[in-house]
This record gives sequence, structure tokens and C-alpha cells, in this order.
Amino acid sequence: SDDNRISIGDNCWIWHHSILDGSNGIRIGKGVQIGAWVGIFTHSSHIAIRLHGENYLRVDRDDRVGYVRGPVTIGDYTFIGAGAKILPGVTIGSGCVISAGAMVTKDVPDHSIAAGNPAKVIGSTVDLDKRFLEIDGIRDQYFNQDSIE
Repeated sequence: SDDNRISIGDNCWIWHHSILDGSNGIRIGKGVQIGAWVGIFTHSSHIAIRLHGENYLRVDRDDRVGYVRGPVTIGDYTFIGAGAKILPGVTIGSGCVISAGAMVTKDVPDHSIAAGNPAKVIGSTVDLDKRFLEIDGIRDQYFNQDSIE
């Protein structure tokens, strides 16, 4: 059964034309924003289809050589830019920014800014946010107080 394979937290926003392949599980934390044309994939047959050729559909998916599967997790208050792709088995931490067009092929730690193909960590959202934390009341509202103390 495919019931409950996609979990979406409160106050999330997913823009038009995005694909969420929940076949192997997706967990999206609260406050996540996902831009347009984003692809979140939990399986890929791009290797197995060549290896099995015409027999591909006759081979049980658990027995397919080269069949890539894995759940995707996106932490709380993370932003995924337009056109980004997230591949099977990836965990993206909380408070991250994934740049538009990024190809995320491996895990991204909390509070990271990641960009490129393949995506690499290029900065910290804690550093990015520092300039706003002196505005009255903002520091007290920050989603992860431990990261700014």
C-alpha cells in the first residue's frame, strides 16, 4: 500500500508543477517552501532499465540490478528553489536554502546553503540571517534559538 508514504508538515508551500515521488517515502518538515518545477525522487530506474533491457518489467523491483531507491527527508523551515532536483536517499537538514536548479545528490547538513550540479554547500543560513536578527522581535521568533545563541 502507498498510504502514508508522503508526510507534509504544517505551513508548507509547494508551488506549481513540482513532482513528489513518494514511492519510497518523503518526509517534509513544517514551514518548508518548495518552488516551482522541483523534482523530489525516491527511486530511479535509469541504470536498471539498461541492464535488464526488455526484461525490466518482468523483474521484481526488489531484484532489479541498479534500481536506486531511498526515502527523502527535508527538515523544518527549509527552502527548495525552483527547478531543484532531490535524488533518492537524500536528507536535507532544517533551516537550509537549496538554490534554484540545484541537483542534490547527497545529504545537506542543517543551516546550509547548497547550490550547483551536483549541489555543494556554499554557505550558512545562520550567517545569512544574522543581519536580520537585530530587528525588534525577530530574534525571539527565530525557528531554532539554539543556532543563534
